[in-house]
Amino acid sequence: MKIYDISQEVFSCVVFPGDPAPEQERVSAIANGSVCNLTKFSMCAHNGTHVDAPYHFLDHGKRIHEVSLERFIGPSFVIAHNGCVSGDDAKAILAKARQIDDECWKRILLKGDAEVSLEAAAVFAEAEILLIGNESQTIGPVNAPMDVHLKLLGKEVVLLEGIRLEEVPEGGYLLNAAPLNLGGCDGAPCRAVLIKG
Repeated sequence: MKIYDISQEVFSCVVFPGDPAPEQERVSAIANGSVCNLTKFSMCAHNGTHVDAPYHFLDHGKRIHEVSLERFIGPSFVIAHNGCVSGDDAKAILAKARQIDDECWKRILLKGDAEVSLEAAAVFAEAEILLIGNESQTIGPVNAPMDVHLKLLGKEVVLLEGIRLEEVPEGGYLLNAAPLNLGGCDGAPCRAVLIKG
């Protein structure tokens, strides 16, 4: 069995422009006479490798603790794509994923510098996939992410953003990207891994 860690390290992670960066503070240390080492930290729910819940862009959407873990854990498909994913690209990606496994197409992970267009988001949403992930800190255009998020999150397609796939070959994998159980939040960090049996 091969396990790929596709997560960013939190304190050195990429931060979306304008979001607060993660910070840590050692509040007790054995070296200073404390009984243990203890760290306090703060971060944005969308730092590093994280998932977006519908509530991120939809005021009445599900919050992260309300989203079924089924969406984050299960068969997935990794495919390389650089540039904008068009509607036709999205159809081809789904067709290729369906050839690998009957379930892989439900969780699509885009390897490379990929940006999902509104047309591609519509294709993925209509197909009722469970999750789409990419290596950028946002699934849509950095300068105008709202429409793509609304299209996907409106169909409860969860977004796994900020993954790292450079060492992962294309193909089918078991994905575990379970988010932290942050009650009421619009997203959450996760330790995403891919498993090849």
